[in-house]
Amino acid sequence: MRIFVAGATGVIGRRLVALLVADRHDVAAMTRTESKLEELELMGATPILCDVFDRDRVVRVVTAYEPDIVIHQLTALPDNRTQIPDYSSANNRIRREGTTNLVDAAQTCDARVIA
Repeated sequence: MRIFVAGATGVIGRRLVALLVADRHDVAAMTRTESKLEELELMGATPILCDVFDRDRVVRVVTAYEPDIVIHQLTALPDNRTQIPDYSSANNRIRREGTTNLVDAAQTCDARVIA
């Protein structure tokens, strides 16, 4: 199965990508951080650099991959839990705008969305 994971370098995303690759799925792993691309490639995924707020690019990269499933693991949360309140507006934005862009991209290529 071809699976596109958005938010692939978050706490859950990393574990999810590893499990999907181990289960022999073809996995595209999206991150907004260029320095994390090599990590994704070493995990066995196809790394994708993309800002979820760039709707046109999200649609292009998702549809180009032709996934069966798109998995939503997008967040904007810090590693330090005490800083979570400081990130609430950024996380809310990614949940609103990022989710909309990701779902639009999945619908464009008839992929199922799992959040």
